[in-house]
Amino acid sequence: MSIQQENIGKLVARREKAREGGGKTRIEAQHAKGKLTARERIALLLDEGSFEEYDMFVQHRCTDFEMDRQRFDGDGVVTGCGTIAGRLVYVFAQDFTVTGGSLSKTMSDKICKVMDMAAKAGAPLIGLNDSGGARIQEGIDALAGYGEIFERNILYSGVIPQISGIFGPCAGGAVYSPALTDFTLMVKGTSYMFLTGPGVVKSVIGEDVTSEDLGGASVHSTKSGVAHFAAADEKEGIATIKELLSYLPQNNADEAPIVPSKDPVSRIDDSLNELIPDNPNKAYDMYKVVRSIVDDGRFLEVHRDFAKNIIVGFARIGGRSVGVVANQPAVLAGALDINASRKASRFVRFCDAFNIPLVTLVDVPGFLCGTRQEYGAIITNGAKLLYAYGEATVPKVTVTLRKSYGGAHIVMSCKQLRGDINYAWPSSEIAVMGADGAVGVLYSKEIKAVEDPAEKAAVTALKKKEYEDLFSNPYRAAERGYIDDVIEPRNTRFRVARALAQLASKRQELPAKKHDNLPL
Repeated sequence: MSIQQENIGKLVARREKAREGGGKTRIEAQHAKGKLTARERIALLLDEGSFEEYDMFVQHRCTDFEMDRQRFDGDGVVTGCGTIAGRLVYVFAQDFTVTGGSLSKTMSDKICKVMDMAAKAGAPLIGLNDSGGARIQEGIDALAGYGEIFERNILYSGVIPQISGIFGPCAGGAVYSPALTDFTLMVKGTSYMFLTGPGVVKSVIGEDVTSEDLGGASVHSTKSGVAHFAAADEKEGIATIKELLSYLPQNNADEAPIVPSKDPVSRIDDSLNELIPDNPNKAYDMYKVVRSIVDDGRFLEVHRDFAKNIIVGFARIGGRSVGVVANQPAVLAGALDINASRKASRFVRFCDAFNIPLVTLVDVPGFLCGTRQEYGAIITNGAKLLYAYGEATVPKVTVTLRKSYGGAHIVMSCKQLRGDINYAWPSSEIAVMGADGAVGVLYSKEIKAVEDPAEKAAVTALKKKEYEDLFSNPYRAAERGYIDDVIEPRNTRFRVARALAQLASKRQELPAKKHDNLPL
């Protein structure tokens, strides 16, 4: 055997050993927990044969606590690039079989390197997290490594899409990188996120809680809103990431991919003409409207189980990606509260950052009232949504279906927040408040002066009808140009599609500034 052949043989053997991570025993332990390995996740995520790995032979440089005896090629993270449906992406996947996926300085160097490469190439970055946190043996070096990752998350925010998949533990400082990315997905039963674990919680405040109840997928997808998606297993989670990516552009200077559809934009839906109940206090399902107007009824909902009184997600109309924001009258009558405002404002800002037009479907009676909302800063949180819509320069098409009252009317992409095309159904009511409340304010003295109950009811009904004739319709707003047209519900898909086509070349600039001061 020649020296060259011997060297090649050593390379092949070392590659094979590196691909085993922490070894077969630890891989088996990973599988026993219902978890895939880092390389198995990458293989599922990327097109077959497309993965180009970097820094396979990197090892940590720590010598304290006998760490020089525990060295593995790759040092607990697999990094590189590949394609998804032919589109370039960069990826890093933490390997729990190597020192529990704990973050060392060299591991952070690998991650930062691939982040920088993604930004230079203008391609999405996908991080698959499965880590016990900072490598304690490295002390401040590990913390410095986290800081460098976070800085890149911040610098590249709004430049390239950043997606985090949580496929195992993610604790302590490690949670901030996913929190800084655009979308976070968790897996039910096997992943969790928290700043301090159950043991610390017990010792500090005496509270007994499990990892799942403290920071599992069900908690963060329903209560905190930290997770945008919760998957039943890892395969579903990776499939969701791939579907999400299909709606997104490569970077902030690119357009989202166009996916041709056989669903004609001229399609009408007669059922929409009968959707709005005669009783203004009766609910209906906004999902019927969303699925009716988008291509093939396909809708990828974001934050599906969090703040259900507002719906956000991605779809296509005429083959082009759109972001959909819609009040849900079947939950809290569609009123905006703290969580709904946070949820929608973050989504609107993402769409604006990445050139994805916004379609807003409005049926909102106002902001949720009460001390809990006021003490929780509903004012500031509502202002976030107001700010997000007012700042957005992407095409904005708004359709008011029924109620649009008071400050909530303004917040939901009205004409004064630079809404481009604003439509209304004939059933819409655009006013400061509903008839019942308005009559109580405008005619309270007159009604109180009537002593006979029957006459009082008659006067109240008369005043209510007068108010409804004035404001419980879209025509007062249309007369003033605040509504561009009153449309027949069954034609909504066609009218929205045509508006988006007209706005495809829209250009709008913001005043020069260092950065804004969003009401956080």
